[in-house]
Amino acid sequence: MPTPTFTFFNNKGGVGKTTLVYHVAHMLAQLGQCVLVVDCDPQANLSAAFLSDETLEKLWDAPKRITTIYRSVQPMVRKGDFAAPELQTIHERLHLLAGDLLLSSFEDQLSEQWNNANSDSVDVYGRAFDILTAFWRCAQQSAQACKADIVIFDIGPNLGAINRSVLLGTDHIIAVLGADLFSLRGLQNIGPTLRTWQKSWHTRRCGKAFDDYVLPQGNMQVLGYVAMQHQERLSRPVRAYSQWMDRIPRDYRQYVLNQALSAESANIPDIKEDPYCLALLRHYKSIVPISQEVRKPMFDLKSADGVSGSQITTVRAAHADFQTLSKRILEKAQLPI
Repeated sequence: MPTPTFTFFNNKGGVGKTTLVYHVAHMLAQLGQCVLVVDCDPQANLSAAFLSDETLEKLWDAPKRITTIYRSVQPMVRKGDFAAPELQTIHERLHLLAGDLLLSSFEDQLSEQWNNANSDSVDVYGRAFDILTAFWRCAQQSAQACKADIVIFDIGPNLGAINRSVLLGTDHIIAVLGADLFSLRGLQNIGPTLRTWQKSWHTRRCGKAFDDYVLPQGNMQVLGYVAMQHQERLSRPVRAYSQWMDRIPRDYRQYVLNQALSAESANIPDIKEDPYCLALLRHYKSIVPISQEVRKPMFDLKSADGVSGSQITTVRAAHADFQTLSKRILEKAQLPI
């Protein structure tokens, strides 16, 4: 059976998606899951969160080793298949397949093969599906190698070919939202785009036989959303953010779940009561830069790392928040805790 895959996504950047992936991956590992994180964002910010600049430079400057996701799929440009990558072991239950800024050069190849997948020629469509499923197949093989229970992808904030390929191999999508107009605008794109990709994928794979491997189903179930609570900026009042937060439950149902809602639709709960809201995360303020500096999740910070006073209370709150969120994700995905 394929290893369950998760992707945190919004096509609007700056909502804290990569930070969320980093902390959920650590918490799932603490809950006993063996986790493989795959950095498919060409900005490689997640890899930079896990690894020092010196380590990343060595990975990127090792031309004869398969040290990143880009190096893994690079042979496919030369008519080969993906190469088994080296994984970075963060600890015994947490592994990373590092990202690479050069991954963006694979975008054109994926776009071309998306069209080729419609071909009636076995050679043409066979090659197309090889490339379109490369991220998923690479992640599945890597998950077997490190005995992972869960694969988590991090991707960039766009609707490009790389993200399409990753999401088609994703079992569970988690939308990440901020309290602003731009996050809601991104939410309006997610549902229609996923439905279009899903339909196109099923059309392309219909009637085609593959002897060498199983194709991902392309079901892309959206488990729910994580909303990042506002922080005060430029002295704007709280209500400037709550007006956007209050719209999330309705917009999620309309655009992601594709429910027909009238202007007078009732029974849409407040976000704090919304069953589709996996978490409403606070802003952890001063412990965020400390976490980034010592490369540890916020909920693992100790006095020796530089936290003190009220920050210790914030660390405990972060632990409770991310533990609750991670358990909720496992429960919604029907995976054991």
